[in-house]
Amino acid sequence: MPAALPAVRRPSLPARHLPHLVFLVAVAGTLVRLVELNNELCWSIAPPLAVLALLYAAGQARWERLGGAGRPVWFGLLLLLWSWVAWVLPAPLTFGYAWLAVPLAVLAVRMPTRGERAVALGVLTALLLAALVRAGGLDADVLAPPVTALWATVLLYRGQQRTARELADTRGELARQQREAGRLSERARIARDLHDTLAQELAGSRMLLQAAERDWDRRPEAARRQVRLVTDALGDHLAQTRGIIDDLTPPDLARDGLEATLRDLTARTASAAGAPRISFSAENPPVALPMEQAVALLRVTQGLLANTCEHARATQVHVILAHGKATAAVEVSDDGVGFDFDPDAVRSTAAGRGFGLAGARERLGVLGGTLTVDTAPGRGTRVRAALPVADRVPVGAR
Repeated sequence: MPAALPAVRRPSLPARHLPHLVFLVAVAGTLVRLVELNNELCWSIAPPLAVLALLYAAGQARWERLGGAGRPVWFGLLLLLWSWVAWVLPAPLTFGYAWLAVPLAVLAVRMPTRGERAVALGVLTALLLAALVRAGGLDADVLAPPVTALWATVLLYRGQQRTARELADTRGELARQQREAGRLSERARIARDLHDTLAQELAGSRMLLQAAERDWDRRPEAARRQVRLVTDALGDHLAQTRGIIDDLTPPDLARDGLEATLRDLTARTASAAGAPRISFSAENPPVALPMEQAVALLRVTQGLLANTCEHARATQVHVILAHGKATAAVEVSDDGVGFDFDPDAVRSTAAGRGFGLAGARERLGVLGGTLTVDTAPGRGTRVRAALPVADRVPVGAR
């Protein structure tokens, strides 16, 4: 299966809480200045300013519970307190206090509907301009920085929100494509396994039954022997079917290992009526392969032997299991008629031939393996299926 997609990263805690920190620091700084002034007006402003800070913090803590109806009311109360304090503050303090409009702009952008956001930003801008004009008059040097900072914050925050939505949408689409690719890959894998197991084995059993039917009257003993072979093979078919159900792991492969399973496969294939002489050999000490790799080599070998028996018109077939330092490979060679091999044609499935070489190459390619074909008309065929082996551990060494 394809690997899982990474989650869309959320902003870090300091980045997400920076507007709130700016708000509370500005409020705290204004309170400190009021305490330093220590006059009657300042002490009348300090309680509403403290209420403003507490209301802001409470709304952030209960943001989800406020809901779509509560958030505009809460924001309206913030604007009311903020604008009242800005209006009654001494002019020297108003300019610094007006910068609270920047974190308030972030809250305005978070209002539930587009209309509420537009109204909140319009009212906030108007109140900010009014406070600045009261403190410094119509001076561009006084008005421009806070207003520019307010709208720059709005644009940056909305751009961040848009990017986050696009990332979430992209991740959702990639996840959907990944699930679809995994589903198609799984379907192709199951189809290959059915082709390389049940289809090939049932074709062999059918050949045996056809031979038994021909020999039924003339050679009854031979016919009974063919029927017994089919009976034994059907037991193997049932086991193979259960293996497919159990994650496509053949029970004999899990029990005996790849070499013994291939040896049994070649003997069983050679026993079919009309089959060529098939021999098997192993080179180098056997290696304990991962089950997925062992299954792939077994299935590919089954398909190659089936194709050889059906199409090659060979008299002799030799199967070699070779364990190297970095690879494990199965080679199937025959002295049959061969064929005109076109590597590009392997990518498509020939009519009537099931998955064949294309399916074998695809199965091996998923695991980083290769399939090489050496053939020509009139001089037989040699096919080598190889897979990389990460850890070469001889069987019995563990």
